[in-house]
Amino acid sequence: MSSKLIIALDFPEANKAMQFVNQLSPSDCKLKIGFELFISVGPEIVRQLIEKGFDIFLDLKFHDIPNTVASVCKAAAKLDVWMMNVHASGGSEMMSAAVEALNGFEQRPKLIAVSVLTSMTDDQLQQLGVNATAKNQVARLAKLAEQSGLDGMVCSAKEALLLRQLMGENFLLVTPGIRPLGVDKGDQSRVMTPSEAIKAGVDYIVVGRPITQSNQPLQMIAEINAELIETSLGLNNI
Repeated sequence: MSSKLIIALDFPEANKAMQFVNQLSPSDCKLKIGFELFISVGPEIVRQLIEKGFDIFLDLKFHDIPNTVASVCKAAAKLDVWMMNVHASGGSEMMSAAVEALNGFEQRPKLIAVSVLTSMTDDQLQQLGVNATAKNQVARLAKLAEQSGLDGMVCSAKEALLLRQLMGENFLLVTPGIRPLGVDKGDQSRVMTPSEAIKAGVDYIVVGRPITQSNQPLQMIAEINAELIETSLGLNNI
């Protein structure tokens, strides 16, 4: 069974990231590269990790005019990443342009949308002029992403059950803000445990600091994977 765990490589430089990755096996996790590492190092870090056999989620949340987003998605696809994302708030034209830019690739990366950041609360959305709860806004943007041809959505586990009901089984749900029991939630406002996320219908969970800042990261990875497998098998037997 392929691991449902994506580890966020939130490191400031390549050496620290590679020291951490050298402990890992591609069979145990996929890897997420975000702004900090990509801006510090550039695309070479993506190539190095892919050469090691890891599936890479390039988490750069593209959001610009349709032509620009199409161009950067095409450039990212040439790196052979497994998955990338765009902001759903960029609108249907922008998302459709991104999809079209990827359709010519034989190994087409998965393209998912970002809706409401997991650090945001309903009150913060109100400050931005969004007169909807986070859950309702996520549902609205998920429908827009699906209509635009995207493969799925980044969402909080708190919205996952609703999205699974609305979007069906083929729409990917990728959830950050996952915190194992007993781990501080940090700056995330809408969090769940790995088991709770899988029960809510999430396809992949993203975990960063609870693993990368752990004194025993391999043990943490093994425990999370065991929890994911046990939960998945339990659901399959229902």
